[in-house]
Amino acid sequence: MSDRNWVDGGVSRRKVLITSGALGTTGLAGCGGSGGGDGSDGSSGESDDSDGSDGGSGTSSGDGDDSSAGPSTALLNAEGSSTVYPISNTGSSYWNSNAPPSDGEYWGANEESSVPGWDVLASDGAEDMLIADYFASKFGFEATEQRSSPPFPTTVGLSHSGTGCEAVTEGLVDIGNSSGPITAELGWSDEKAQNTVVDNVVGRDGQPVVISSDVADAGVTQLTGEDIRGIYQDEITNWSEIDGIDYDQEIYVIGRAEGSGTDTSFRLNMLGGADAAMPGVDTRFGQNQQVAQAVAQNDGAIAYMALAFTGPEVTPIAIDFDGTLYETSRDAENTIFDSEYPLNRDLHMYTLIEENNPDGGGYDRREAAFVNMFLNEFGQSVFVEGNNYIPLPTSDLQSMKEQVSSVATEDLLMP
Repeated sequence: MSDRNWVDGGVSRRKVLITSGALGTTGLAGCGGSGGGDGSDGSSGESDDSDGSDGGSGTSSGDGDDSSAGPSTALLNAEGSSTVYPISNTGSSYWNSNAPPSDGEYWGANEESSVPGWDVLASDGAEDMLIADYFASKFGFEATEQRSSPPFPTTVGLSHSGTGCEAVTEGLVDIGNSSGPITAELGWSDEKAQNTVVDNVVGRDGQPVVISSDVADAGVTQLTGEDIRGIYQDEITNWSEIDGIDYDQEIYVIGRAEGSGTDTSFRLNMLGGADAAMPGVDTRFGQNQQVAQAVAQNDGAIAYMALAFTGPEVTPIAIDFDGTLYETSRDAENTIFDSEYPLNRDLHMYTLIEENNPDGGGYDRREAAFVNMFLNEFGQSVFVEGNNYIPLPTSDLQSMKEQVSSVATEDLLMP
């Protein structure tokens, strides 16, 4: 997988193609929670993807799996976090295209290019199969052998982490996307979560803290964890109050909507609890893109957000946690891409354990087939890293792969 420094601006034509398709919509909505705060997240665009919450065709997760007709080919639908949305939606777009192995850019190989990990996939039979046909065949689906006609269709609705968690547990969708743990989003115990859903972690977000360009121009390149806590707890209100910073500017403190996955994770990891007080916040936004825009347009700004939404006008900073400096370059000794980075968070695709699938690990075969597409070098490179997130380490991929293998009808490629 690429170790490209994500702040250097070097993006291949292929990466632009993948990212523009996912972020074109994602840029209009953030990963808010169902309890969404000041109302600004209420217009985040979930109505634009109403089929993501419709759920009617995808709610009977096990229907048809044990019949002579084979597994259900009903629409598989997902909904939730806009932080996870770029990963999930890009995957859905690839799945629905069912591109042939001769493509070389989106699937397979040709004389000019090949997708990441293609040699391994080809040796496993993918060389003669369209993309969705290949991944679905591992779970007993019959190949269609037709472009744009996968064995079953998929769709991803755009809402919020809390909404996605609620939707999957209420049986409204097949997959609930969340950038915060379901225990924090719904106030559940670990035991209840383990008995109700399967936690499919598909990637990680090295959740950055960002500053406006004027603060960066004033020479601010790093803060301590205590500085950030002090800002959000209203103990530091001017940049000049921080040791080593000579910039007399009131701090404009931006937060995400209360209850959003991004907000939940930040409070848990930075302040020690999902309900920790943040009296220093001046304004909250329900959308990652709204946060990015506010940082770009206001002097003295600071915010926390998803990694995929950073850019030249929204500058990530290094953070010193207890003497360890986590930098924004992948090449640094300690970086925000490390699993040890205190604000690092898992990105989840939750599936529901139902009466008809408890022995299947909490999946029907559509869910397992779709999730499995993300759990290999191809999926991690294209859908996770291609959207500026952090690929899972091999040990985590192995664990996630073992979960989905419970309903596979063929041996799966292991990391």
